[in-house]
Amino acid sequence: MTIDLLVGLLMLVGLVGIVIPFLPGLPLIVVAAFVWVVAGGSDMGQWVVFIIVAAISVAAMVVGSALPARRASGAGTSGWVLAAGVIGLVVGAVVIPIVGALIGWPLGVFVAEVLRTRHVATAVATTRATIVGMGIGIAIQFGGGVMAVAIWAAAAWRW
Repeated sequence: MTIDLLVGLLMLVGLVGIVIPFLPGLPLIVVAAFVWVVAGGSDMGQWVVFIIVAAISVAAMVVGSALPARRASGAGTSGWVLAAGVIGLVVGAVVIPIVGALIGWPLGVFVAEVLRTRHVATAVATTRATIVGMGIGIAIQFGGGVMAVAIWAAAAWRW
């Protein structure tokens, strides 16, 4: 019973990590599900639940991560501007813990786009597109995380 509580708490931390990127949320949910399987004696049904949780998590990570880049490229943004956004995300996370990544990504995109185009209006439009894409990506990842946790919770209740 205590392993279920520990795994459940780890999964909740993973859900928080999706919204506030201070921890790798979906990978944490997958690791927690793996711990549940191993600690539970590696029952075949538990492995099936783990595979489902992992598949949902990977799908949510891929779709949720690709969307901001796709929206930005649709707005005419180059790859190096998106790379500047990632650099801004990392720097923001280090400089301002917890919320810095949410500030650093758009700031990095904005600065790089201003340097690239020399037009603030274009940079604002591109930054807006990436913010919307990032929001949708977070929503997709969070939805996938909630689905994965709900499947695990239903299975854990059964075992």
